[in-house]
Amino acid sequence: QLQLVESGGGLVQPGESLRLSCAVSGFTLDYYAIGWFRQAPGKEREGVSCIRSSDGLIYYADSVKGRFTISRDSANQSVLQMNSLKPDDTAKYYCAVLMRRVTTVQTMCNQNLGNFWGPGTQVTVSS
Repeated sequence: QLQLVESGGGLVQPGESLRLSCAVSGFTLDYYAIGWFRQAPGKEREGVSCIRSSDGLIYYADSVKGRFTISRDSANQSVLQMNSLKPDDTAKYYCAVLMRRVTTVQTMCNQNLGNFWGPGTQVTVSS
């Protein structure tokens, strides 16, 4: 079992930045990939970015390319650096781990795949 906890959310103005962290604990035998997802009120959850553990292969959703950067600092932490934030980025952000290579990181993100999920952290972008 893995436990994931997100932190770093908050209220910011458009154009500002936030840094989200995902702390992973438990039996952290190397997992296949870790990803960040978000869900806004009334909308479906969407994959933001996913990174493969073995070689750092990364997928970004088109909506965040060039503004967000994902990293996996260790087996125990992933960071999502979010720059040039927009009101449309307002959502609850979740991190999730996929334990085994059942698909690509792109599919992991596009289909919201994860074996373990954190409780989420709220990001609000508003002037």
